[in-house]
Amino acid sequence: MTGYITHFVDGKPWEHGATRQGEVHDPATGQVAALVDFASAAEVGTVVAAADRAARAWRDASLAKRTAVLFAFRQLIHERRDELAAAITAEHGKVLSDAAGEVQRGLEVVEFACGIPSAQRGFFSENVSTEVDSYSIRQPLGVVAVITPFNFPAMVPLWFAPIAIACGNAVVLKPSEKDPSAAVLLASWFAEAGLPDGVFNVVHGDKEAVDALLTHPQVKAVSFVGSTPIARYVYETGTAHGKRVQALGGAKNHMVVLPDADLDLAADAAVNAGFGSAGERCMAISVVVAVDPVGDELVGKIAQRVAGIRTGDGRRGCDMGPLVTKVHRDKVASYVDAGERAGAKLVVDGRTVLPDADGSGFFLGPTLFDQVTPQMSIYTDEIFGPVLSVVRAGSYEEALALVNGNPYGNGTAIFTNDGGAARRFQHEVEVGMIGVNVPIPVPMAYYSFGGWKASLFGDTHAHGAEGVHFFTRGKVVTSRWLDPSHGGLNLGFPTQH
Repeated sequence: MTGYITHFVDGKPWEHGATRQGEVHDPATGQVAALVDFASAAEVGTVVAAADRAARAWRDASLAKRTAVLFAFRQLIHERRDELAAAITAEHGKVLSDAAGEVQRGLEVVEFACGIPSAQRGFFSENVSTEVDSYSIRQPLGVVAVITPFNFPAMVPLWFAPIAIACGNAVVLKPSEKDPSAAVLLASWFAEAGLPDGVFNVVHGDKEAVDALLTHPQVKAVSFVGSTPIARYVYETGTAHGKRVQALGGAKNHMVVLPDADLDLAADAAVNAGFGSAGERCMAISVVVAVDPVGDELVGKIAQRVAGIRTGDGRRGCDMGPLVTKVHRDKVASYVDAGERAGAKLVVDGRTVLPDADGSGFFLGPTLFDQVTPQMSIYTDEIFGPVLSVVRAGSYEEALALVNGNPYGNGTAIFTNDGGAARRFQHEVEVGMIGVNVPIPVPMAYYSFGGWKASLFGDTHAHGAEGVHFFTRGKVVTSRWLDPSHGGLNLGFPTQH
C-alpha cells in the first residue's frame, strides 16, 4: 500500500491536501513507496506567513528557553536515531550503517547549537569616550528558508535549522522531494521537544516551491545545498530579491597520492570515499591523482578491494546500496559508456553488478577507470555516482596544478608520509576543505563546511561560527547615561575624548 507524505506547518501535518503530488520510490526495489504533496506558490506563502508570525515571538524567547528546546530535540534524535536512519535508507537507498553515520554528524550540529549562549555573544567596551560605552549585539533575521538535497536528507537540514532556530529565527525547510520523510520526522520531534508552533516548518515540492521561497519578501535568507547550476540560480535569484544567500554547489574532489604514501591505506581510503553512499556525496572522492611511479600498484590495490564490495539493499548488511532514482542511475551509467568511448581504461565495470535485492532497484556497481585525462567527461563532470577515475601525474607540481585548475573547490585530500609535502599542499591548494591522510575531510560542527570557486556562491560557509553569523545581523550600540555636564551645542563631527 502506497504511503502519503504532506507538509508540516504550524506544529502539525498540513490539513489542506494538494493539487499536485510526486512519487517517492524505494530505490532498492524500484517500487513506489509513497506519494508526497507538492506545494503551490500560494501554499508556500501561507507557510511563510505562519513562520513569520512565529518568528516575531520566538526572537524574544530567552537563550535559556531556546537551549532547553534544543537539548530536548537532541535527546529525541539520540534516542530515535535508528528510526531516522531507517527512514533515510528506505527512501535514499544508502546502507543503514551509512545512514546512522549521517544522523550522528547532524546530531553534532544540534549539540553545537545547544551552546548558542556562547556562540552568539557580542562585545562590550567601557569608556570608549568619557562615560560612553559601546557594545555589539547580534539579532535574528526573521524567516529563513533551507533548501536541501536528496543525498543527506537528515544531515544537511541539521547543518542549518538548529543554528537558525537557536539564533531566534523561524525556518521553512524545503527538502528533496525524492526522500522527504526524514524532514517530517525532524519537524515532529522539534514539536515534541517544545518548539513553538511555526518556528520549524516543512514544505514539499519542486521548482515552483523553490521559486516561491526565493522571491517571497518575508524570507530574509536562504541556505541551499545542491548542484552548481542550481546553486548559481538560487544565489542569483535570491540576492536579486534582497536576500542573504549561502548556496553550496557541486564538486569534483581529488585525492593526491604521493610516492611515499602507504598505498594500502590510500587504496582503502579511495574505495571508502569513492563508493560510500554509492558516490552520492558532495565530498566523495571521484578522482585519484596517482603521482609516478605508484599508479599501477595503486590501481591494482583499489581493484582488488572493489572486487569484495557487496552491492544490494541497504537493509541487508550490504556495503553499497542503489542510486536514488532510475533516471539518475541511467545518467551515471551513461558516463561509464562515455568513458569507454573516450579511451579510458575500464578496470571494473559496475554495469554488470548482480545486486542482493528484490525487484528492479536502481543499482550500478562500483566502477573504476584508469588512464583518465582531464579532457574526458568522466573527469570534467560531477557524476555523483560510484565511478572512480584515476589520473596519472608525473610530479607533485603537476598534481597540484590539476587540482587548482579544476573549476570546483569543495574538498581534496593528500596521502603522504612527508609532513613538509602535506603542509605545502594545504597552503597551496585552492580548495575549501582539505584532508591529510583523511579522504573525506568534513569538518566538525564547530568548524565551518564550505568550498571555494564553483562549489560555493556567497561568502559564508555552513554551521560553526559562520553559521551563527549567517543567521544573525549585527547592531552596534553607543550609549551614555545623561550627565548635565555633557550638554550644550556642538555641530562638529563627534570624536572620542
